[in-house]
Amino acid sequence: MEESLSRKDRIIMKLLHYFITERNYNPILLQGIDNEIWLENMDDQYKIIRIVSNHIHNDEQLNFDFFKTNRIVRKIKKKTFSFKMNVLTIYTDLGDNAHLDNTKNMDCVYLYDEQDLTNYSFIDRVFPDINNKLEFSEQGLQLFIKITNDINSKNKTEAEKAEEVFKRKKPILTTILIVINMLIFFGSVIFGLYDDSIQNFAVYGPFIRNGDYYRLLTGAFLHGDIFHLLFNCYALYIIGSQMESFLGKGKYLIVYLFSAVIASLTSITFNQGASVGASGAIFGLLGSMLYFGYHYRVYLGNVLKSQIIPLILLNLLIGFLGSGIDNFAHIGGLIGGTLITVALGVKYKSTTFEKVNGWIVTILFTGFMIYMGIFMPR
Repeated sequence: MEESLSRKDRIIMKLLHYFITERNYNPILLQGIDNEIWLENMDDQYKIIRIVSNHIHNDEQLNFDFFKTNRIVRKIKKKTFSFKMNVLTIYTDLGDNAHLDNTKNMDCVYLYDEQDLTNYSFIDRVFPDINNKLEFSEQGLQLFIKITNDINSKNKTEAEKAEEVFKRKKPILTTILIVINMLIFFGSVIFGLYDDSIQNFAVYGPFIRNGDYYRLLTGAFLHGDIFHLLFNCYALYIIGSQMESFLGKGKYLIVYLFSAVIASLTSITFNQGASVGASGAIFGLLGSMLYFGYHYRVYLGNVLKSQIIPLILLNLLIGFLGSGIDNFAHIGGLIGGTLITVALGVKYKSTTFEKVNGWIVTILFTGFMIYMGIFMPR
């Protein structure tokens, strides 16, 4: 039974078992790459791990391997919006004339067997449990079966998590918010209360500073005209439906309402006139989508680059170039939506440390904006 696994197969399978089941790495599918396994975990110190099984004869072949790897890593960095990407390459078959002195911006190790890990202190520092985790009582075919079953089980669990996050859910809250916005607008017009609603509920700094704090939220449910209403409702349907599905209803509603309040605070800090509209809250959802997409950039990297970021920049540009658009509210909503999403966390991705820091920054930012918008002497 022991003969059924070669030396390289045995060590490669043990490494895969460790990195996938213990360190939450996922395989990367790359076209035109043979005899290599690429793994990614954007939350670990080594974001990319390569396990190379083909025989490398000499330094010339090794240097070409470095060159090829760096080229692929640059593409992955662009796709995942990563400024720095630590790479670990594990070679399992090096010739005597291939030396790992020239590592070309990546850490490299050569493992003839598991015991060779002790030759690399940085491996023990980053993966302190790896030596123990590579020990198995099973041998040969039994080892192959155990490792295969464990990896399949882990991959199934991760696939189920991804399916849960990205599975399309009914946008119930988004629909309710759209209906509320439309009922308020058309109801006020039909019953001749439009001017009164603007007068009593719009975001306006002097009135808010005099105690009408409810305007920080109510102004987000008023609109200047039917075109303003329809544009915001359409944007809310497109963006809100996605974020309600990704975040879940509770977090989604918190992000929407918090972004609306921060947008209003930013507006009264920098804008002298009255302001109405849901666009500040919608920009908050865009900020939330940006943070969510960053955490799931392996899945949404191309969408971030080709759709989400250009959409944010285009709308901000329109706000700066157009007249009658409260771009300060847009920017405030964008920041508020991003910060509160950091605090609330992204499912299966955010750590407790990230969420605690997110709450600290969010509370400090909110306090600063309350002071700037309401209590700062004018």
